[in-house]
Amino acid sequence: MGSVSLKIGDGTARFKRASFCSSAVNVLMLLSVITTNLFALYAFTSSPKDPQTTTHLLHHTQKNISLISEQVSLILRQIESSQKKLDQMEKQLLGYESIDLSRPNIANELKVYLQHHLLPLGKDSRTGITEMVASVGHSCEKSVDLLSQYMNYKVNGPCPDDWSLGQKLILRGCEPLPRRRCFAKTIPKVGLQPFPLSLWKNVSEKIYSWSGLACKNLACLNSKKLNRDCAGCFNIINGYETQKYVKVRGKNDFLVDDVLAMGSGGIRIGFDIGGGSGTFAARMAERNVTIVTATLNTDAPFNEFIAARGLFPLFLSLDHRFPFYDNVFDLVRAVNGLDVGGRPEKLEFLMFDIDRILRAGGLYWLDNYYCSNDDKKRALTQIIEQFGYKKLKWVVGEKINGSGKSEVYLSAVLQKPVRVR
Repeated sequence: MGSVSLKIGDGTARFKRASFCSSAVNVLMLLSVITTNLFALYAFTSSPKDPQTTTHLLHHTQKNISLISEQVSLILRQIESSQKKLDQMEKQLLGYESIDLSRPNIANELKVYLQHHLLPLGKDSRTGITEMVASVGHSCEKSVDLLSQYMNYKVNGPCPDDWSLGQKLILRGCEPLPRRRCFAKTIPKVGLQPFPLSLWKNVSEKIYSWSGLACKNLACLNSKKLNRDCAGCFNIINGYETQKYVKVRGKNDFLVDDVLAMGSGGIRIGFDIGGGSGTFAARMAERNVTIVTATLNTDAPFNEFIAARGLFPLFLSLDHRFPFYDNVFDLVRAVNGLDVGGRPEKLEFLMFDIDRILRAGGLYWLDNYYCSNDDKKRALTQIIEQFGYKKLKWVVGEKINGSGKSEVYLSAVLQKPVRVR
């Protein structure tokens, strides 16, 4: 929080916070003290013979000191005013503004949720806290109207069928969402298969929530390319999903058995970022490796489909800090979900979080990452190299897209080093 960058054209205007203002104040105060002392020294060391001259000189000195003090006070007030404006600009740019509950049309449940609640027995001796504070994403303030709509429901009644509204808030950075005191819509999960048969068996489409989605069945989903990694990815009976990770179609495709053989100390648990319909987790489950798959329901019921296969979905955006402790995963796999809008600083924050949850000696599998241009590939490569990972496998290859154009992809298996502080 040391600075805020504001892009203006090709340049960058950078505002320094308290360090700049405090330095300016110190310099002004020092100059004021020095000037005052010099006037006083001059007044009391000079010895004019005429008493009237002495009186006039003292009066003149006092007048100058008074003027200097007024000027210093004026400058200090201007600095204080500028600091307040700077703080307000920073809040507006970053969204670190508390939600104003006095606004009109704010849902009462939002007010209740965000209230601080004192602990009934006073201060907790272990944590030192005295009250419970609600957790809500700071960017929710930018979408307070949508947030209020999300929190507008009947207490102890059924929740509105508004999961898409919640996802919209998450994609706007309003994460975590506030809790609600209503009952989520219940969909009977009939026909679920026992594990491991569930990994490759379709179930009734009625167990999924199709509200807010353009497609209303699996056939529609399989006829579309939902994203770069999901074309027909809901066909787990006879589509390409049945061959993923066990058969290669190009040099950028790695086999799960080959990657597992690279792991030192064994691969037991892993984290899949942007894992589509859960096929990677399914292949790893066949090899007794537990995978948590992070995905949103963008254009399809990904989370429910993954759960129906007996796997672990995590409804999470890439802007959220991963809710895991440090150094817990043996493997982290990322696909094109790693793309965060082409912003190198956001990618760097994401990479540091991946590094945080991956244990020393663990594997980072970058699977068919699309390099839209040389700058993007260079930026990713530079970020990876600064972590000091060992390159166990590194392949840059080309694929022909549906338009007949060549695209560059990067696949790599990297091993996290042991760092000695």
